[in-house]
Amino acid sequence: MKKTFNLLHPKIKYARLVDAVRGDVKKYLKRERRKELPDGFDFWDFDCKFGPTAEQAKVIHVAKVGKCINAVEAEQLESFYLEILAKPTRRRKKPK
Repeated sequence: MKKTFNLLHPKIKYARLVDAVRGDVKKYLKRERRKELPDGFDFWDFDCKFGPTAEQAKVIHVAKVGKCINAVEAEQLESFYLEILAKPTRRRKKPK
């Protein structure tokens, strides 16, 4: 998912648009995690970028996406860019 979300609409209120974005992100993550993994991989990992525009987007962890959307809502930004790309990953052993 590489998308610039516009949070301005003449009929839909700002809070409802932000909730719709949260729903889209959750739905996308759930759909990607359901996909079958290639042989030899343990789980789906996600490369995420977030920012006001695609050029200004910074790398974030997938767990921070919700907090970034909350920050956008608090600042009342008109739009933001979100990129989430799924990749299969192997589990690594914890160092002792």
